Amino acid sequence: MGFHLRREEVLDGDALKAMLEENPARAAQAVLLAAGQGVLEAQALLGQILLDGQGIEQDPALALRWFRIAANGGHLMARNMLGRCLEHGWGGASDARAAAQEYRLAAEGGLDWGLYNYANLLATGRGVVEDQVTALACYRRAAELGHAKSMNLLGRYLEDGRFCPVDLVTACEWYRRSAEGGDFRGQFSYAAVLAERGQFDQAQGWLRQALAAGNLKFLRAARQALLAAVHPEIRALALDYHEHAALLGDETDAAALQALAG
Repeated sequence: MGFHLRREEVLDGDALKAMLEENPARAAQAVLLAAGQGVLEAQALLGQILLDGQGIEQDPALALRWFRIAANGGHLMARNMLGRCLEHGWGGASDARAAAQEYRLAAEGGLDWGLYNYANLLATGRGVVEDQVTALACYRRAAELGHAKSMNLLGRYLEDGRFCPVDLVTACEWYRRSAEGGDFRGQFSYAAVLAERGQFDQAQGWLRQALAAGNLKFLRAARQALLAAVHPEIRALALDYHEHAALLGDETDAAALQALAG
């Protein structure tokens, strides 16, 4: 099967997914051709597949160049990904200040991921002066756009009353929406609320979903939180979190599991 892409076609969605699944290398060549012809979406996508090494040799430096080309053409996600490269040093030196500028532009364009990433820097004072009020506003706007990770963080601000009035009802609603949106940290937060209400079966269900999706950093923090849980039904899941962390982690995770099991 050949791939015949018209210049005006947008190279994402179901058609692109099918291409990448059937023959990643051929799909990458189609994207490369379209990017060279000036198709903005293809330029942004080329940056992503170069960053991931999907169907093409991984090249973070070249990925950064294509993200910059697409960003300068007005592609908001490419602008956000340019910020990610600059923040994490993918394809060049890490530069949090330059990353913040790119995230800010993506945020000003209304991109949920741009709002989220810019808020993260504002909340921690990386590359910008710490500004919790503006960070909260960005998280709120991203959450209202449907960004699941921002929903969870907005819930935390509301639960803790940080730079806003305490609102436990609304915090719980944002946790629920984050959990249903697939964010593992939101699932963990919502499970904590359900456990406090005595809804242990539902809480355990969300904790198992968070366990399946969570990364190592999350698992390490979550296992400690579960060990300190008041309710034995919830505390029992700490062993599962330790076991999963041991599969993903290093000897310290294996030792932590052994200490708990022993």
